[in-house]
Amino acid sequence: MAEELTFDIPVGAGVGTRANAGGPPVTPKDAATVILLRDGSEGVEVFLQHRVKGMPFAGGMTVFPGGGVDSRDVDASVSWAGPEPAWWAERFGCDESLARALVCAAVREMFEESGVLLASAGDTVVADVTPYQDAREKLVSREISLAAFLKANDLTLRADLLRPWANWVTPPEEPRRYDTCFFIAVLPEGQQADSATSEAVSSGWQRPQDAIDDAKEGRRMLMPPTWLTLAELESFESAAAAQGTEREIKKIMPTLVREGDKIRVVLDLA
Repeated sequence: MAEELTFDIPVGAGVGTRANAGGPPVTPKDAATVILLRDGSEGVEVFLQHRVKGMPFAGGMTVFPGGGVDSRDVDASVSWAGPEPAWWAERFGCDESLARALVCAAVREMFEESGVLLASAGDTVVADVTPYQDAREKLVSREISLAAFLKANDLTLRADLLRPWANWVTPPEEPRRYDTCFFIAVLPEGQQADSATSEAVSSGWQRPQDAIDDAKEGRRMLMPPTWLTLAELESFESAAAAQGTEREIKKIMPTLVREGDKIRVVLDLA
């Protein structure tokens, strides 16, 4: 089955063609993205960030929190609870070392960009992240690693609070490419997601359909993975139901067809 989406090319959004488009494509960088959900008064809500227009990738776009894997995310000393790296490796079709790094990157990026920490002190999931704000800034500046942060605060990474959702690869025409594993999580009780990140001009919660409507009416810009994910989330009655769904993960790489000032995005979801 092929599904087509058409959207405007945003000026300065980092969407473009490589200068050496006739040469070999850029090797995708491994990355992790977290779809953070909660139950709102009118249904499931998703946490979205509106990226700074000057960002080199997805500038001006509305996205889920996430980012590239750091070399230190593979650190095997991380205190870990939940499905082991081998389980994640099977789901995402990669080796265990990368699977560990992807989960760690998901937890780290979520904390850096939204202040939500998927970790526990003992057996209790963290409810108040206030004591860790200084460490959050040091994670952003790369002064400390996720493993060092968790160890210093006697915290355990909670892989069981994440579930695999999708795997998207940036098309070969693009100058910046990512092989991004999408995770889904429910906002832990007591925690609040914030917009204290330099990478976004604003952040907040929306119903998936409202976010899509904003894109259709030109108020926001969505990349194909975000648009399709939001459309998929519309069918769930609760955040827990969405997180609990079992999905077969396949790599999806859109085909881009440029038509004037628009891009037709063709997705082969067979």
